[in-house]
Amino acid sequence: MITLFQLKPLLAQHLARLHRPTRRELLWALAALPALLLAYTLALIPFTPGISDIRKAKQEIPAQILSADGKLLTEFKWANRVWVPLNEIAPSVVNALIATEDHRFYQHWGLDWRRTASAALHTFSGDRQGGSTITQQLARNLYPEEVGRAATLTRKLKEAITAFKIEAVYTKPEILETYLNTVPFLYNAFGIEMAARTYFDKSASELDLLESATLVGMLKGNSYYNPVLNPERAQARRNTVLAQMVKHELLTASKFDSLKKRPLHVEFERQSEPTGPVPHFAQVLRKWLIDWADRNDYNIYTDGLVVRTTIDSRLQTVANQAVARQGRQLQAQADAAWSPRSVWGERNPLVQTLLRETPDYRNALASGLSPELALKKLSSDASFMRQLREQKTRLQAGFLALDPRTGAIRAWVGSRDFATDPFDHVQQAKRQPGSTFKPFVYGAAFDKGAKPDDTLVDQAVEIKLPGGEVWRPSDGGEPSGEPMTLRDGLAYSKNTITAQLMQSVGPSRVANLARAMGVRQSKLDPVPALALGTSPVTLREMVNAYGTIAHDGVFLEPMMVTRIENTRGEILAEFAPAEPEPVLDPEVNYTLLDAMRGVINKGTGAAIRSRFGIRGDVAGKTGTTQDNTDGWFILIHPQLVAGAWVGFNDGRITLRSDYWGQGAHSALPIVGDITAQALRAGVIDAKARFEPPPVGLLAQWAQRMRQWSQELLTPEQQAKQAKQAQQAQAQAAAPASAPEPPLVPATPVIAPASAPSTPASEAASAPANVVLPPVPSEIPASAPE
Repeated sequence: MITLFQLKPLLAQHLARLHRPTRRELLWALAALPALLLAYTLALIPFTPGISDIRKAKQEIPAQILSADGKLLTEFKWANRVWVPLNEIAPSVVNALIATEDHRFYQHWGLDWRRTASAALHTFSGDRQGGSTITQQLARNLYPEEVGRAATLTRKLKEAITAFKIEAVYTKPEILETYLNTVPFLYNAFGIEMAARTYFDKSASELDLLESATLVGMLKGNSYYNPVLNPERAQARRNTVLAQMVKHELLTASKFDSLKKRPLHVEFERQSEPTGPVPHFAQVLRKWLIDWADRNDYNIYTDGLVVRTTIDSRLQTVANQAVARQGRQLQAQADAAWSPRSVWGERNPLVQTLLRETPDYRNALASGLSPELALKKLSSDASFMRQLREQKTRLQAGFLALDPRTGAIRAWVGSRDFATDPFDHVQQAKRQPGSTFKPFVYGAAFDKGAKPDDTLVDQAVEIKLPGGEVWRPSDGGEPSGEPMTLRDGLAYSKNTITAQLMQSVGPSRVANLARAMGVRQSKLDPVPALALGTSPVTLREMVNAYGTIAHDGVFLEPMMVTRIENTRGEILAEFAPAEPEPVLDPEVNYTLLDAMRGVINKGTGAAIRSRFGIRGDVAGKTGTTQDNTDGWFILIHPQLVAGAWVGFNDGRITLRSDYWGQGAHSALPIVGDITAQALRAGVIDAKARFEPPPVGLLAQWAQRMRQWSQELLTPEQQAKQAKQAQQAQAQAAAPASAPEPPLVPATPVIAPASAPSTPASEAASAPANVVLPPVPSEIPASAPE
């Protein structure tokens, strides 16, 4: 056992060695540092991108989004970039890049040891310098998450390892091509081609030496050397790039002297990413596809997925045109209504409120102006007032169409112009649906035992609310005091009849039915006024719910995609229609649908027949909210449910018109135009009819089995089967002289005595071979329809 007395000399001996290490100990210490660095580097290799990942980056292919009929709708790219081969890039770009960023590019294998050592010495001395080669920079650009951005030893080692791997996979020309096509240049421009278009309004192959040097100079710091915002810095950096080219004998000194004095001559034009014909649908689809790809280990931006959607390109084109056409017409009405100074002026309380909500007003207050002076200053600025008016009174619209048999979305228009208003008025915007909500009230009543021919008196209604308030719904005029059938109450959109029906059914029952049929995301307040559509909902929910009516009372979740393939055409996933959910008895549902036919045959939606000449078996409902804020119309066909909403982003702005503000005159023309063209083009069958439910359990079971087998078919198979059925019918058809079956129910419906007659203008526009029942004018705008 060593005593303390014996331990003391040993400690002294070891301490002496620490002060005077031996030559062997010094050698071991010097060898330990690189050994540790090597061990740490080897340990980092598994945390850098693999060779397979690098090869994939070399061949990245964005997901292609196709319509149901095989047309390209859009591509999902991770950046706004157009890839160009190296031989289509101006040689001056490559020369400027190599001279400035990596003049020994062709001599090293990913890491320039001399440059790295020089940069390290300067950094240790306090003069920080970058030593990354073009290959190292490419590693950062391709794999920012794996390599990292922090200025640490770990990042530099990962960068070097990845650079060695890239050099093992890519040739030098491929590295240059990949680098120049992936480097960012601000303003959402990625790659040299988009940079050339953005800053000089030309392609990369047309860049001259000065332009090439300017873009290469930006690589040191895009924002700092931005030629748009910082032209003096950009010019100085451009000349530095030219000087480097002289240094490495890529440019003569005399040429440099003549070039360095020239100005930049930037022709800036921001490049917008192509949106395609269905931009709002594509946004929703992108989120869904990213989630699917994450679950299945795919990348939507690089793996070349081919996504076949349910969109019909023909119907989508027609829908885009119809929304644009009606939007222009209504915008002209809005401009005329809001242009006079008496309307859009400082004396209008609404305009004063809008002014107070602007950042300019808040800035004026912050500068020390009083509220009165701030308002006066802004209202006297003609340019500001014009811009505010154009912004606030820009009319918007949304349109959605789906196949009720499968839930397949066929067309989606989220706004008049995605570039100016990317806000989606199909899925994001929640607005009061007005009278388009009434079918849920009638459906709940029919489900409770009411019949379409039951009558209620058209009379003033007073409903006491909690808190002592009284709700008095009206139709904008004196009630007739006459009895009216429920069928006619729906056809003519009578608020007094619907409110009485709501009392007998109960708001909770109506809200539950609306939720079951498809209004599942928006909150529905179970209050009496819900009967007139006071709870805000989305157009997608309403069209989906009407799809339930068109599908025998069976709810189907909408579907966007039928199949996903890889670049070789191999199927990765197929998607069938959602599981059907019966929510309304088929007989009750058919009763509701038949009542909704009256809206088209003689009610507020009669323009579908008189103006657009649609003779098929259709039903629908118009909707107009208080003060004509929102206009709605939804049409039901056995093969298509189409709905439109028209209004403004700010609900306080209206068309200020009792005529144009009504859904029958704002939203209905969009749906009528699209449906008429779809029928003419054969997108949907003009002879398709809603069949009444079979009588008896066995017949109902057989019909359900037929529907189930139809829902298992793809849209292409359904179209083929329908074509075969039409051919079989044609072969067995009666002679041409045989009378055509009626297009509307044969049982006549007696209109109430108080119903107004058909306006002469509408009667004149009706097709000669269609006999139309009397058509009333739209419900007055002073009350919700």
